[in-house]
Amino acid sequence: MRGTPNQAAPAALARGPIGSSRSIDAVDARIIEALQENGRESFRRIAARAGVSEATVRARYARLTADDVLQVAGVTNPLALGFEGMAMLAIRVSGAPEPVADEVSRWREASYVVITAGQFDILVEVVCADRRHFRDLTNRIRALPDVASTESFVYLEMYKQLYNWGAGVPDATEGSDA
Repeated sequence: MRGTPNQAAPAALARGPIGSSRSIDAVDARIIEALQENGRESFRRIAARAGVSEATVRARYARLTADDVLQVAGVTNPLALGFEGMAMLAIRVSGAPEPVADEVSRWREASYVVITAGQFDILVEVVCADRRHFRDLTNRIRALPDVASTESFVYLEMYKQLYNWGAGVPDATEGSDA
């Protein structure tokens, strides 16, 4: 039976912004890409592919995870698990967006929270057990100070959810017909 996400996210699950941008080198990039391909890959195999020692991979992995650059986790499709209230919520605020984003980031249902430029101030991806839970969550958001309006984009079916985009600079021509 599926569980219902809690209201508050435990500190261990909180994954917010890093203090400052951190540059990575080619070895870090190879480690990240190997783990995006297979999160259970052994450090020994990653080291062999990267041309470094296993100790180097272990130390780099520890630093990347401690700095919140890398997180290795099992990724599920909440819709396939029976969660019926998965959606992207777009929020407009009348004041600064940071206090609202900070509050919503603490909620277990929020898996992705970003401050944006454009028509909406904040985008929040949420996973709720069902429509009633989703309704209650949107009402909680609307009750927050400075929330002017919300718009919901309920997920009906998931077609693609990947986290293997790599650690390098994206190729501008990749995926195009150019």
